[in-house]
Amino acid sequence: MRHSGGVTHTVGTVEVESLEQFDRLRSRSRSMAGWFVQDLDLRDRSTSLLTADPHGAVFLGCEMETAVEDSLRDRGARVFPEIVGLPFDPYRARLYTAAELYGNVAGGGAYAESPDALSNAWRLAQGTPPDVGATLAMSLHDHSIGDALMDAVNQVARSRVVGVMGGHGVVRGSEMYADAAKLGLALTRFGMTVLTGGGPGAMEAVNLGARMASAPDDLDDVLATVAAVPGFLPSVDAWARVALEVRERYPEGGGYGVPTWFYGHEPPNVFPAAIAKYFSNALREDTLLQLCGGGVLYLPGAAGTVQEIFQAATPAFYAPEGTRIPPLVLVGRDYWTETLPAWPLLTALAAGHGMATAIHCVDTWSEALDVLG
Repeated sequence: MRHSGGVTHTVGTVEVESLEQFDRLRSRSRSMAGWFVQDLDLRDRSTSLLTADPHGAVFLGCEMETAVEDSLRDRGARVFPEIVGLPFDPYRARLYTAAELYGNVAGGGAYAESPDALSNAWRLAQGTPPDVGATLAMSLHDHSIGDALMDAVNQVARSRVVGVMGGHGVVRGSEMYADAAKLGLALTRFGMTVLTGGGPGAMEAVNLGARMASAPDDLDDVLATVAAVPGFLPSVDAWARVALEVRERYPEGGGYGVPTWFYGHEPPNVFPAAIAKYFSNALREDTLLQLCGGGVLYLPGAAGTVQEIFQAATPAFYAPEGTRIPPLVLVGRDYWTETLPAWPLLTALAAGHGMATAIHCVDTWSEALDVLG
C-alpha cells in the first residue's frame, strides 16, 4: 500500500529477473513500487536507478554502485546485499543447469571442486543446528529456487506434470534402470512433463528416458553407454563424465530434477533440462509433490521413497470431499506388498475415504501409464 494526499493506493508486485524486463518496465514508469528485483547486475543502470522513484521496491542480491545503493535506501527502497563467503548464490533467479553444478567435471576437473560439492561441504561445515547467518542464506536460496521452479512448471498445465520417485541404488545396466528409462521416455512422448527427485539410480533413468524422447530409437545405445559406469561409487567423476557426454549429444529435454543437499552424498543426475536443488529436504519434497497435478509414480525404493508415498497420502487423506486427487501409483506389486509393504498400510488408511479411488498398485511401468490414462 502507498499513501499520497490522504489517498491509499494498492500496489501490485512484479518479479524483475532480467535486465531486459528491468529496462522495459523502467521505460514505462518512473515508480518502482512493488518491484522485486532479483540477482541482477545493475552497475550499468545507475542513471536509470538514480532518476527513478524506488519507494516500495525491493532489491535482492543485485550488484550496483555503492553510491546508488545508498541512494536507493535513502529514498525508500529495501536493499538486501550480497552475502559474502558462500559457494552459492542465495538470490539466484533461475534453476540450475548440470554444467553449473558440475563445473569442469566434463573437461577433466574433479567433482570435489565443483560448485555442487563445495556447496555440500559448506553445508556440512555449518554444524547442527547452523547459526542464524547460515540458516538465512539457505532459506533465501531455497525460496528463490522454489520460485524459479514454480515459474518453470507453470508454463505447462499442472494436470500434465507427473512425478516419478524411486531408489538411488538402482544401477545402470540393470533391468530396473532400463524400465525406469522407458517409463520416462513414454511419459514424455505422451505429452507429460516429468519431475523426479533429481538424484542417481531410478531418478536418473527416468530423466534420461525423458531426454531421449526426441530420439527414442537411440535409447538402447545410450543405456549401454552409461552402463560402462554403473554407479557413482567409487568415482562420481567417472559416473558423471559419461553422462555429461551423453547429455552433450542429446542437449534437449529431460524434464526437471529436484534434488537436495540434505542427501549430499548423492550427486544430482545431469539429464534434467533444469535442476531445482534445495538445502531443505522437507521443503523440496513438499514443493515437488504439490506440483505433480498429473499424479505421482513410485518405483521401488527405500526410506526416502516410502516417506514420499505417505507425504503425498497425507493431503490426499485430508482433502475436502469432491476434491480431485491426482493418482498415486505404486509400481512393483511384489515389492510394495512384500518387500516393503507400503501398499497394505496405504489401502488401510484409505478405506472409507475419497482417496481410495486415487491409489493404485500395479506390476509394471506400462500398467502405470494406463492408470494415468
